[in-house]
Amino acid sequence: MAQTPVLADLGHERFVSLTTFRRSGEPVPTPVWVLPDGRALVVSTPAGAGKLKRIRNDPRVTLQACDRRGKVDAGAPLVEGTAEIITDSAASEAVSRRLEGKYGLEFRIFSIVEWVLRWGNSDRVVLRITPTP
Repeated sequence: MAQTPVLADLGHERFVSLTTFRRSGEPVPTPVWVLPDGRALVVSTPAGAGKLKRIRNDPRVTLQACDRRGKVDAGAPLVEGTAEIITDSAASEAVSRRLEGKYGLEFRIFSIVEWVLRWGNSDRVVLRITPTP
């Protein structure tokens, strides 16, 4: 099954605003790197990220193209979806390799900085986001 056009377009954006929701329903947007993955999109995130707690409580998410700071242009298409947390290390490594291919030096620098700031803990998980029908 092919991706919807808007979802496919988001998979090729440099940055996407991933919005998760607190228990109160308050939205929490975060700019992320994203990759297309069949009929879904995938995101790599640190294993201790706050967005994981929010997704465990409520897997609803929204996605919109944004700039590196998370600013979304007025009228940017909004995709609603459901996030699944994948903790398999092989899946995480595969996504990291693909992200490195897409983002190149920027990804490598970010990975080094993240490793230093996390005192060597570089455990990551994958979010697989499928569109809401």
